[in-house]
Amino acid sequence: MINGGKPLVGQISVSGAKNATVALIPAALISNSKCVLENLPLIRDVYVLKDIIVQMGAKACIDQSGTMEIDSSGLNRSHIANGQVKELRASYYLLGALLARFKEVSMAYPGGCDIGLRPIDQHIKGFKALGAEVEIEHGMISLKAKKLVGSDIFLDVVSVGATINLMIAATMAEGTTVLENAAKEPHVVDVANFLNSMGARVKGAGTDVIKIMGVEKLHESSYMVIPDQIEAGTYMIAAAAIPGGDVTINNVIPKHLDSIAAKLVEMGIEVHFNGDSVRVISNRKPKSADIKTLPYPGFPTDLQQPITSLLTLSDGTSMITESIWEGRFRHVDELKRMGADIKVEGRVAVVEGTDGLSGAKVSATDLRAGAALVIAGLMANGETEIFNLFHIDRGYENLEGKLASLGADIRRVKY
Repeated sequence: MINGGKPLVGQISVSGAKNATVALIPAALISNSKCVLENLPLIRDVYVLKDIIVQMGAKACIDQSGTMEIDSSGLNRSHIANGQVKELRASYYLLGALLARFKEVSMAYPGGCDIGLRPIDQHIKGFKALGAEVEIEHGMISLKAKKLVGSDIFLDVVSVGATINLMIAATMAEGTTVLENAAKEPHVVDVANFLNSMGARVKGAGTDVIKIMGVEKLHESSYMVIPDQIEAGTYMIAAAAIPGGDVTINNVIPKHLDSIAAKLVEMGIEVHFNGDSVRVISNRKPKSADIKTLPYPGFPTDLQQPITSLLTLSDGTSMITESIWEGRFRHVDELKRMGADIKVEGRVAVVEGTDGLSGAKVSATDLRAGAALVIAGLMANGETEIFNLFHIDRGYENLEGKLASLGADIRRVKY
């Protein structure tokens, strides 16, 4: 429940990166020992992954500070039951991790947000190149290899998931694996750094060519996950949503926020970086802007939906081109319920700035759409009710609490 129109003022801190964490937890299973992950976000996806690996025989616990201890020495299953793997897309990282450790794995096709066709063909292509036999039957994926052997793999499309999964799988392959046309996202680098902290030999993460020199075993490690680039960007957009906003966001890596900062400045919003914090000041109605989502370091697809909400009240006409996921405009119908003027044609949305949004009953269709509706609610006149909060809980830790601390009139209620 949100009563809109209140500028956000104050300071908040960003949690650990969701997109890194959901890969680090599976990666920890390769070590056959104890690993400690710090600065994890306390979100639904993390708890789901914890439950999955415990069901497989690992020991895992997480405390309220975001520290997770994983002991994978007792891991005894390479077959993963259907159940919870269908709740999150990132369950596919278990394929690479268990293939590396056991040379075989079987699990249901991964789930996650419905934002369009999300094939894993590049993952499968890479697993085959490493020597695995792949079977997909009745919604199950099975991988088996006598041994994994390093290979040169060219990804046909830039895929974060495939880059990370193949990097994980290749850590214990014989010889050297070269991933070309690799994704450069910050969480790709974070996973590579974690693997190296366990004794892997990964070089080039953050560029489009990554080399993995296989090792015979990995050892225990303690590692701190990077701050969440998308959470930070979401709060930057929220701070800009209402004139009078002045928010300092702590625990960020400024370089990761260059594209969103540049776009906000283009829209007339003040953005100031200072060490590991960023201050966003909104003194005016935002200007219109054209946005095209691109792989890192371009504008992130995960922030397209939140910034669409901001552009509904901009001064002029904006064009948004979604080049990553074709199904990522499902939030538009919900924004229209609130009075937004948006027309969608294929992968392009044209947003006409209006004088105001009105509170309404709306439903989150996926994780980032949920964040977009929260921002719209903050901007709207009157009361907005947002349903299907489980989507938001998958990726944002205490979203309503952090916004309330900045002066938002927002609360969670149970029906």
